[in-house]
Parts: sequence; C-alpha cells; structure tokens
Amino acid sequence: MTDGAFAVVRPGALTTVQDEGRPGHAHLGVPLSGALDRAASALANRLLGNAPGAAVLETTLDGCAVRVRGAVTVAVTGAPCPVTVDGRPAAWGAPVQVPGGAVLDVGRAVAGVRSYVAFAGGVAAESVLGSRSTDLLSGLGPPPLALGAVLPLGHSGVPGPTAYADALPWREPPRELVLRLGPGPRTDWFTERALRTVATARYRVSSASNRIGLRTEGPALERAVPGELPSEGLVLGAVQVPPDGHPTVFLADHPTTGGYPVVGVVPEPDLDAAAQAVPGTPLRFVPTGRFPRPPTGR
Repeated sequence: MTDGAFAVVRPGALTTVQDEGRPGHAHLGVPLSGALDRAASALANRLLGNAPGAAVLETTLDGCAVRVRGAVTVAVTGAPCPVTVDGRPAAWGAPVQVPGGAVLDVGRAVAGVRSYVAFAGGVAAESVLGSRSTDLLSGLGPPPLALGAVLPLGHSGVPGPTAYADALPWREPPRELVLRLGPGPRTDWFTERALRTVATARYRVSSASNRIGLRTEGPALERAVPGELPSEGLVLGAVQVPPDGHPTVFLADHPTTGGYPVVGVVPEPDLDAAAQAVPGTPLRFVPTGRFPRPPTGR
C-alpha cells in the first residue's frame, strides 16, 4: 500500500511550497508570501480540479525532481520546461498521470524563471498562520526542498485528469518588462530629474533579484531630501529606493516595514510578469494615476 506523498530526488536551485499566502498578518511583521506568479499557480490547480489555494511547488530556473509514492495526477505551468516521467517525455501545461514509484522530473526553464508543479489534492505541508507557503524572509512555513525530504499530498476527490479549459491562458515570459507605477508616499523625497528618470529611463532586471524583491540596474534616482526615514509600512509592489539609487520592486516575501523612501507602487496584476523576468530583461516603468508628470525642463 503506497501513501500520498513524494520524496525529493533533485531539489533544484530553489524549490519551495507556495499557495495564496498569508494575508492580514503584516501588523505582526509577517509578509504575504505565496506564489510569485499567482496566475500560473492558479492555472496548475485549475487543470487538476484542485481548490484555487491548494499548495504547489514553485521551482527556480532549473526545476526539480520527485519520486511519488502513490499514483497521482500532476500539472506543470509557469515557465515552459521539459517534463519527464521515469525519463519519458510528458506534457507541460496539461494533466499528466504519474504512476506510484515513478520519478517526475521538471527540467530547466527554457523561458522565464519559475515553474509551478501542482499535484491532485495539493501539497499537504503543515499550515502556519493559515498558509503552507515557504517564506524566505521570516522563515515561516516548510523549508525549501532538500534532497531526501518527504512531503505529504492531500486527498483528491478527482479520479483522473480534468478538462476545465479548452485552451491555456498562458502568457509568454516578458522580453521587456513593463510595470505600471502609481504614486508612492515619498515622491517628494526625489528631485524633478529623478522623477523624469524613473518615467523615461530603461532599466534591466538584476541577477540579485529574488522572492523578496526585483532589483534593477540602470540610472540612479537622486534624492531631494537627505537622511533616512523612520521605518514605515510597506505594501506588495512598493518600489523602494535604497542609498545606491536603484529602484527595488518588492515581491511576495518583502519586509513589512522599511526606512528607505518609496517612490511608487506597482499594481499587483503586473507582478506575475515580474516573477518570470530573467536577469538582464529590459525594464521600464510607466507612471499612472496621480504620479507627478515628469517635468519638461531641467
């Protein structure tokens, strides 16, 4: 008799358990966390008939491999990648039956950064504050996958693959990342030249980016106000500017407070694309709403 679980054969560069996160705990210093590409995670669950918030695996760049202890249906979405079952090619972006004892291998992303591996019934890691998500900043939730680790799977009431979608609403990882930028609470801390720069300059995604924040390379934003702020609250998508002047877009594992000024805020729907932007991807911000219009003079 096999059980609903899998053992890690290859953990990959960084593979974590993620669901919809821990909303409502920022006052305790607990980040939202959850899948960075929420649409891809939800699609993987939808393909299997799981609840939208069922926990999945989020891989980074080079995938992972697991050996299932019992037969299970899986789906891989997000960054396109080769998928094999005991070495035989299997479908990406569709339900796949994996026999008990077989190795599911999710390979290196051929585009984008993060792939999502859903199992029928979901990954049943222990829930902390209402979520099974791994939070790299606070350390809450299960640790990143490690060789030999065993994780349980939930019970699925769906006997086999489902066909809830005739076509996948898949979006290609961005060749250029375009992020809308609403006004932040500290735009007055930056010079007119800086506001003109953030609205017109071309940046690139830095290799130092992670689940905490998408870091940028490009022209620095100069301050109009010297010194530092007392720590104040931060939201998902906040664009904080540290002393080096290079904007950082905060992602799911971002700190809940910070003392560097926030020049603007990227709306949540734009952050799925940010999750798939490989280092070196061109990036530009598009000011919206009441964001100050870039001055035309010097």
